[in-house]
Amino acid sequence: MRPVSGGIDFGTSNSTVGFVENGKPRLVRLEDGQVTMPSAVFFNFEDGRTHFGRRAIGDYTENVEGRLLRALKSVLGTSLIHEKTRIKAHSIAFSDIIGSFLHFLKEKLENEVGEPVDNIVLGRPVHFVDDDEAADRRAQNELEKAAHKRGFKNIAFQFEPIGAALDYEQSVAKEELALIVDIGGGTSDFSIVRVSPERAVADDRKDDILASSGVHIGGTDFDRLLSIAHVMPELGYLTPTKDGKRNLPAGYFIDLATWQRINMLYTNKAMTDLRQIRYEAARPELVERMIDIVQHRQGHALAATIERAKIALTDTDRTAIEMTLTDEKLSLPLTRAGFDAAIRGAVGRVTEVIERTLEDAGVARSRITTLFLTGGSTAIPMMKQSVLDMFPHATVVEGDMFGSVGLGLALDARRKYGA
Repeated sequence: MRPVSGGIDFGTSNSTVGFVENGKPRLVRLEDGQVTMPSAVFFNFEDGRTHFGRRAIGDYTENVEGRLLRALKSVLGTSLIHEKTRIKAHSIAFSDIIGSFLHFLKEKLENEVGEPVDNIVLGRPVHFVDDDEAADRRAQNELEKAAHKRGFKNIAFQFEPIGAALDYEQSVAKEELALIVDIGGGTSDFSIVRVSPERAVADDRKDDILASSGVHIGGTDFDRLLSIAHVMPELGYLTPTKDGKRNLPAGYFIDLATWQRINMLYTNKAMTDLRQIRYEAARPELVERMIDIVQHRQGHALAATIERAKIALTDTDRTAIEMTLTDEKLSLPLTRAGFDAAIRGAVGRVTEVIERTLEDAGVARSRITTLFLTGGSTAIPMMKQSVLDMFPHATVVEGDMFGSVGLGLALDARRKYGA
């Protein structure tokens, strides 16, 4: 029987789509033969089309006229979801942009399986929004509405770390008590789960999930913290006014460091405010750099450069952020030690949530037999080592960094929908 259900891991940074074929889960080839795709949308003003994934980012970096949107998942549950962004002569709600991305994924799944797919399991973080249950419910409802609007008839949700656990369970030979660590682009999520070959075939797994928790910290937050600590000061952040009475207003600098807020800078009001800030600045030449970036709509390009520097610091102790402005070229040196200092507080919050997950499960650290790591941000050295230090006796298993959740959601879809 051909599969009629699937799983979608709609991530802050990357997305995957999975289905079960001949009893085994596999991921859909989304673009250029790749099974992972950046969660990016580009409205191309030159050809009038909407592009997704690598094509979206490629158009933007090649200076095609248009609008790039990334980290769309981060607006779920916030007031931004109902706001509209200007796309040439039209205003489009963020909810509709998310819907268009889901529709693209749906078409790719249906092309792969050769028939319509009505049944879907959508992955979700344990908390879309921290410490706000009402906003968290709204976030899931907004994602469900977007999926319904784009043609899915039956929609279920599963915690992303549970999806990763279902994927990992396919490979276990005996019962294990696993801590699933899923640190992605937007959230860090954890589940403590009993896994075994026997449990894998059970229909009801509620008793095997001892606890799940999460926090809204992920790769885009690490990008933002790196930017605020080492890039924004070169654009005027934390510098004083010329009268020496205060520092310059921080808001626009924080916006430029935050993926989903960059487009908010591309307004006449923001430019007027930035020019006023330059006038008040003790070092106006720094704010002029900020104005240059905003005026030429290079905010996302800068964010991508910072992201690449973060990734480079995974494998090396030193790198640099290169920026080409109208009248100068900047090379800002970065070290892993500097990056560690910038993210130390966020990493501490993540480990606190792991500790709380253990408390919720009533499980001592020593009882965890397996650490299963997934999500791109588990590769960040300080983040990874902080987790490993908590469980020195556990076996460490590194899953498919970007694919484990999607594979597990496909398995969950088969369990829920029977095909």
